[in-house]
Formats: sequence, structure tokens, C-alpha cells
Amino acid sequence: MQNSDSAAVRAPRSDDGLLTELSSSLWGYAAVLVAHQLDIFTLLDENACSLDEICNRSKLNPRPAHALLSAAVSVGLVRMENGIFSLTPIAEDYLLKRSPTYWGARLDLDLLIFADGVAAIKKAALTDLPQAFGGGDVFATMMQNPEMVRDFTRGMHSISMAPALKWPEAIDLSANRMMLDVGGGSGAHSIGAVLRWPDLKATIFDLAPVCEITSEFAAAQQLESRIATHAGDMWNEPFPDADVHFYSSIYHDWPPDKCNFLTRKSFQHLKAGGKLIIHEILFNDDRTGPLAASAYNLMMLYWAPGQQYSGRELSSMLSEAGFADIKTVPTFGAWSIVVGTKP
Repeated sequence: MQNSDSAAVRAPRSDDGLLTELSSSLWGYAAVLVAHQLDIFTLLDENACSLDEICNRSKLNPRPAHALLSAAVSVGLVRMENGIFSLTPIAEDYLLKRSPTYWGARLDLDLLIFADGVAAIKKAALTDLPQAFGGGDVFATMMQNPEMVRDFTRGMHSISMAPALKWPEAIDLSANRMMLDVGGGSGAHSIGAVLRWPDLKATIFDLAPVCEITSEFAAAQQLESRIATHAGDMWNEPFPDADVHFYSSIYHDWPPDKCNFLTRKSFQHLKAGGKLIIHEILFNDDRTGPLAASAYNLMMLYWAPGQQYSGRELSSMLSEAGFADIKTVPTFGAWSIVVGTKP
């Protein structure tokens, strides 16, 4: 990495919505192709159904069934009212074999073109298991390959810097002195936070192979004196002292029980007045959109055992752990923060 001073880091002139929309469209269309393969649209032609009914009839688990359905709702092919899913007129016109304008043959052609990726998503839907890197624990697989860790960390840094320079403007951290960036990877969010709040320092808490790379990003901005690393396992080791705990794209890697564990752990480690900040692309309250959240949710079906959450769901986790003054704040493009304070 080439050295540059901190003045070279500036907020972008526009949000990343266009690129997020393009990426989301790819995953959204993959969801439509898999739903077509699994006859979800035919199933809904027979009867409007609840999620449980769809799971029973399609033999899918709730997580993958919801991932496919939320994407279909987001793009306008399915509607959801009072927990019941049904087809929209455009789906009835183009996605049912009985229709004279059925698009099925075109979808089948696209399935041939995108076969490998769609096959992996279909397998993830049918098994409810991640398929990245051949399946299994994607993080354990990466930690065994230093080059893979470096590539993944750089990739996440590339999509994190822009939102990292914006969310710190949405919350007052002037009274805080140390942010613990849990699973912080490259430290992009720590860079954004300390540049915005001059009295704040940060510690990136991540696995040792990641921390070996993290220091390069802080050094490139000449922030070594304000950003440190602490190698550790967030599931099994205590957190170092901090008055802010920050998680970006961590909760969506894990199912609710794991997220509740992290929330309670942060509550236990923070002192009174300490803040917990969760930075994610959020579902709306009924978990049917927007497309960026539905697409990321499908991506998690492929990558990890987690899912995207709504602001309401994350707020409930914080409330149940004991946090107060909980709020959800849109920050940049599709991104938002959910913030709570320990009384």
C-alpha cells in the first residue's frame, strides 16, 4: 500500500447507491431464477400462503424461503400483506405456465448462462447451509489461507470506506474516548470515526491473521497512534476496555442467538453511558425490502449462517440486553446505524 496522509481521505461526492443497486439487481435476479426453479411462483398461484405454509409445501427451511420471497417482494413479483404472500399481476402474466406470455423459457436460458452461481444459491436454499468456498465455515476456511484473508479484507475495505466516512456524522461521539471495532477487518470504520472525532481512539478486535493486515491500512493514513489492533476471538475472549462498541456487517453473518450473545457481551463489558452501534443494511419492519437488504440477505444465505435484520429486530435485541435510548438512523445510501446506550 502506498502511504498517504489523512487529508487524502475524504467523503465521496455521492453515495454508493448506483453500485449497490447494480449489485443488488444481480442477487435479486438470482433469487427469481432459483424461485422459478423451485416452483415457488406456481405454488403461490395455487394459494396465497404464509411463510410456514410455503416452507411446508416447498420443503424449505424458513431462512432460505424468506430470502427468496423477500427478494421477490422487493422486485415487485410477490406481495406480502398481514404475513400472507401472493403473486402480483406481473408475476401472474409472466411467471406462470398457464399464461400466454409466460417468460419461463427465457428464465431457463438465463439459468444455463448463470448455471454455476445459481446452482450454488439453489443448493444453499435447499440445504440452508452456506456454499461459499465449497461450503462449511467460510471464516474458518479463510483463516487457513493468508492470501484469502488479505483479498477478503481488501475487498471489504473497498466497499466500507465511503459509508465509514459518513456514519460518524450521524452520532455525537465527542465525549467518547475509545471505540472497539469488533470484527473490524481493515479498520475502515475506525479510520472514519477517528478522523471525524479528534479525541477518539480505536481498537480493532479481530482474529490474528486479520490484525496482521489491519495495521497496514492505519499506517497508510498515518493513524498508528490512534488506531490499534487486538487479536482475539469475539466468541470466547473478553473485550478490551472501550466506551463505544461498534459492529459493521457482523450481525448479518450470524443467526439471532449469536447476535443476542454479542449484544449481551457488549452490555456486560461497557460501563454506564457506553454506546453500542450496529452498522448494517436494514430490512424494513416486515422484512420484505428494500431490494438492497433482500439481495444482501440472499448473499448471506450463500456466504454464512446469518441474515439481514430490520431496525426493529436489532432494537429489540438491544432492549432485551438492557440498552436504552435506542434509535435507528439512516446514514449513507442503503446503510443505517442502530444505537443504544447502557444506562
